[in-house]
Amino acid sequence: MEHCRMTSRDLIQDHIADIEKLFPNCIREVRDPRGGVRYAVDFEALKQELSDTLIEGRQERYEFNWPGKRAAALLANTPIQATLRPCREESVNFDTTENLYIEGDNLDVLKLLCDNYRGKVKMIYIDPPYNTGNDFIYEDDFAQSGEKFRAISGDYDDQGNRLTRNTTASGRFHTDWLNMMYPRLKIAQKLLSDDGVIFISIGEEEIHNLKTICNEIFGTQNFRNTIFTRRYDKNLNRQFMNQGLSSMNTGLEYILMYSKKNETKFNPVFREASEERSEEGYWKGFWNDADRPTMRYEIFGVKPETGQWKWQESIAKEAMNNYFIFKRDFSTKMTLEEYWIITGKSKRFLRHNPNGKGKNLGVEHWVAPSSTILRTSNWSDMLASKSTIPNIPFDSPKNPEVILELCNLANLNEGGIVLDFFSGSSSSAEAVFNFNINHYSSPHKVNFIMVQLPEACEEGSEAAKAGFRNICEIGKERIRRAGAKIAAENATSAPNLDIGFRVLKLDSSNMTDVYYTPEDLKQDDLFAQVDNVKPDRTAEDLLFQVMLEKDIPLSSKIETSTVADKTIFNVADGYLLACFDTGVTDEVVTAIAKMQPVHAVFRDAGMASDSTAINFEQIFASYSPDTRRAIL
Repeated sequence: MEHCRMTSRDLIQDHIADIEKLFPNCIREVRDPRGGVRYAVDFEALKQELSDTLIEGRQERYEFNWPGKRAAALLANTPIQATLRPCREESVNFDTTENLYIEGDNLDVLKLLCDNYRGKVKMIYIDPPYNTGNDFIYEDDFAQSGEKFRAISGDYDDQGNRLTRNTTASGRFHTDWLNMMYPRLKIAQKLLSDDGVIFISIGEEEIHNLKTICNEIFGTQNFRNTIFTRRYDKNLNRQFMNQGLSSMNTGLEYILMYSKKNETKFNPVFREASEERSEEGYWKGFWNDADRPTMRYEIFGVKPETGQWKWQESIAKEAMNNYFIFKRDFSTKMTLEEYWIITGKSKRFLRHNPNGKGKNLGVEHWVAPSSTILRTSNWSDMLASKSTIPNIPFDSPKNPEVILELCNLANLNEGGIVLDFFSGSSSSAEAVFNFNINHYSSPHKVNFIMVQLPEACEEGSEAAKAGFRNICEIGKERIRRAGAKIAAENATSAPNLDIGFRVLKLDSSNMTDVYYTPEDLKQDDLFAQVDNVKPDRTAEDLLFQVMLEKDIPLSSKIETSTVADKTIFNVADGYLLACFDTGVTDEVVTAIAKMQPVHAVFRDAGMASDSTAINFEQIFASYSPDTRRAIL
């Protein structure tokens, strides 16, 4: 019988396992501080294997570096002793939903999700702090005990991580931001499925640095595009005016787009004005009924097997760099000429075709991997308070319609997961609800995982006046109201739509310190440590920490039954059976063994007697020898 480790995944050991696949002769067994066996890399042997291409010493090389980068990379790989505790009272349809809302520092949450969701997330959308000088930055190296941080003034999250505004006066303006983003993106890359894609919203302040670290983490070859979105930033414009550049308007935001692998295919959702989609599945404006093999080339991840594209490849590539423009209400789109007439804007954004005076080659509206989006309205024009959820105050919420377009582009399919670990007001959750409605008649059932730090609402803010203590309360309420509205509007067409979410909250491990370092236990402490579980933790708390370790989705169905007055948890239709009660008898152990689960977990101090503990292995050997047994 094994002991549950009750920590997040050790990513360093994962990396060593990857090296072992290529160079098994470079892996050695070593003893860890507790006397156990771990694997380590023999770097001298690895150097020998790579001697022809090894870069050593002060040799010049192309790289992007900053103070703290190595520590940030190490931080991404370091396991933590933490858990996610369920909160039924704040959830909606806890027992049936497959959506998750997780409160806590997103770095720790991402580490905990690595076991369950590694390689399973189809789409990630994040809107991290833009580093304008007013954004809060997560200072991960400020972690400390809950008792200590409550005794010190300042801004901290519930796990004791300090939040600080990253002003230009700090002298570490870009460094602090990079150290915050780097480990989170490294873990995000591991969570993406092989056909997954990540979209990252960013402003002028850090787009170049963000793209550089994304090229390193995701691979330059997996960069797919920079999507432009139109905004108006009065603060930036004021800066330009102070510099005598009154005609300059920086009103653009960007969405960087990377795929996990460069062969990832995207959903072609480009279109021309007043034209319908053809039977071939492409928009007629870009498709031609003729059949010339030389006119069949790959574009937007699509290469037709018959027929041809409308233009030769060089012209099509030029067209891909044009823009499509949304009217302010986002309901319809305009041609470029209409936009110029209405707004009087210059044509400086248009890339001209050498053979035509500024024409857009018939492609007036695009959403595609190699396209660029220009919007006339602010990113925040579709405020929640103006559409789905009245009376929910939030500064600069992201437009769920834009995120919905990204969902369409990402080619989400049945069982797909959308992750947003800077979820803010939960625009991404509303976008997923709408995506499922739009695809309800087809086999699409997409779920979301929202992650947000419970950052306090500033005193005197509209959110605080409305009774919201932190951003998480705003996000959860937004999902409740958006889900209720969508369900009411689609009660007949989509009666079984999942509009719920399970709330989980990041906390310290359910286990006491002695569980992790039994060698530090002193003789005087023996009687005080009869149980290794913290006294304030419930059986369901323990269950979710075990689910984290056993690679079981946190949205899995959970059922309970009773045998001999003991509660048995049945997770994912018998995949995991667990009993965390004390006084467990042979009858309970036998009942669980007869159900033949893949995993069976009990508390170390749970057996009713020494006799039951002795009979435990024999019972499972008789009824379910293949079950993996573990104790806490």
